[in-house]
Amino acid sequence: MCVGFQRGVALLVAAAFFMEILDSTVIAPAVPRIAGDFGVSAVAVNVAITAYVLTVGVLIPVSGWLAVRFGVRRVFCLALAVFVLASAGCAVAPDLAVLTGCRVVQGAGGAMMVPVGRLAVLRTTPKPDLVRAIAYLTWPALLAPVVAPVAGGLLAEYASWRWIFLVNVPLGLAALAVAVRIVPRSRAERPPPFDLAGFVLTAVAVGALIVALDGLGSGFGPRTAVALVVAVVALVLSMRHLLRARHPLVDLRTLRVRTYRLTAASGSVYRAVITSIPFLLPLLFQLGFGWSPAQAGAAVIALFAGNVGIKPATTPLMRRFGIRRVLLGAIAAGAACLVGMAFVRAATPLPLLLALLVASGVARSIGFTAYNSIAFADVPPERMTHANTLFSALQELGAGLGVAAGALLIRLGQAVVPGPVGPYGVACVLLALILLGPAVAAWRLPVTAGDAVTGR
Repeated sequence: MCVGFQRGVALLVAAAFFMEILDSTVIAPAVPRIAGDFGVSAVAVNVAITAYVLTVGVLIPVSGWLAVRFGVRRVFCLALAVFVLASAGCAVAPDLAVLTGCRVVQGAGGAMMVPVGRLAVLRTTPKPDLVRAIAYLTWPALLAPVVAPVAGGLLAEYASWRWIFLVNVPLGLAALAVAVRIVPRSRAERPPPFDLAGFVLTAVAVGALIVALDGLGSGFGPRTAVALVVAVVALVLSMRHLLRARHPLVDLRTLRVRTYRLTAASGSVYRAVITSIPFLLPLLFQLGFGWSPAQAGAAVIALFAGNVGIKPATTPLMRRFGIRRVLLGAIAAGAACLVGMAFVRAATPLPLLLALLVASGVARSIGFTAYNSIAFADVPPERMTHANTLFSALQELGAGLGVAAGALLIRLGQAVVPGPVGPYGVACVLLALILLGPAVAAWRLPVTAGDAVTGR
């Protein structure tokens, strides 16, 4: 039930989101150090990264049912507790097997935190205040992928990779203490039965798709091909089941809401593109320009500056011009920045490069906030749980697709323009072209789309 915008709950959930998203990528820069401590190859440590992402993707669909069955506050607090305990386990792991097992448990906690936390905010926020609430929930997805490489590299180099996980413990415990006090209770009087068939089919589809995306990022092989086939078959079967089931795990009929359908689909593509940028840039700066990891990380912080700098203006912009126009402008500006990145070189003046990155950060911040704001604008309260669960799953897959697509486009660029810098330019141009899809979808939105949440 909507009781008014609760800033404390939104801030708490945003902090939990930040921890979850940060942990999905922060381990990557520390892989060589972890491999050295455990006496394994760096490639072998990737299993700890994949295990986390896979667990989150597989378990997100069940989070909506758990929130209905046991209550939002109970599930959210349990997720925080599991995440903290698993983080402590990762920090003291004696070998790769234990680290991977703890990452699986950590992913289970993360899978509950993301959608259930957002649901706590959506259920208690009236439509006119939804834009403000979404603004709080947007910044973790924008900042964490940018901060993670820098934080992971610094901790691994100057402290220990174990601190990557230890910092979650005090933060998680503080969040848990606050959550018990301020997250509202919410539980259905007669929760529906658990859709076991829907869960199994959805889990297989999502799991196989994540494995396929991971394979695309490192080269197309037999495992990737098999995973793609399994993903397609399981996806078709799961959609057929979810459309026919009396009490589906995820109600796909929510896609009948036009604004939700267009933004959920195109928003996932948009997230894939903006997620690939923090992945591409450090590689370009280090492998293309010959910069050190510290130099590359410091430059990428310019994206962070753009994200934060424009954040106070995103809500007024949407209220002044409408979400549709703001979205189209953000997509166009983001595409222009990507084209600009295709032409940067080691000799490019640093102020010009940083200005381009700041502008890219501004565009991605506005676009992502607009997508998150309009997605739930026309969703009725009784469908909010299913809409939130599906949206969370699509966003998770979009983020995974972004990294895989970035790696794939770099390899394609190497075939077109050999050299240390050229492949990254090709990848940036192709990413800009991919944004044509979200641009067309945004153009098809009604001019008044999202007015219920902006108050226009």
